Amino acid sequence: MFTIEHEFDATVVTLVDEGEAPLEEDVTVIAFEDCVTVEQYDPVTDRVMKITMSFAQLRDLDAALDLPEGVYRLRLEDDEDEEEGEA
Repeated sequence: MFTIEHEFDATVVTLVDEGEAPLEEDVTVIAFEDCVTVEQYDPVTDRVMKITMSFAQLRDLDAALDLPEGVYRLRLEDDEDEEEGEA
């Protein structure tokens, strides 16, 4: 399950883990104008852990989820993403 909220300066997507235990803590993805942050509460440290990615890194992550093992560089060509690389 997930929720989407549009705030003044960001879009916030919260991913809620469902199913059988053990369940993971909610993941919050916050898209700002120039970056994306991913946050998740860590019960071991009792802190919210946060990473910040550029939109280029997010684009690369999206592509990486559908590619086999290897080294890749995405390039924009005629407004289309193309993958290049070798496994």
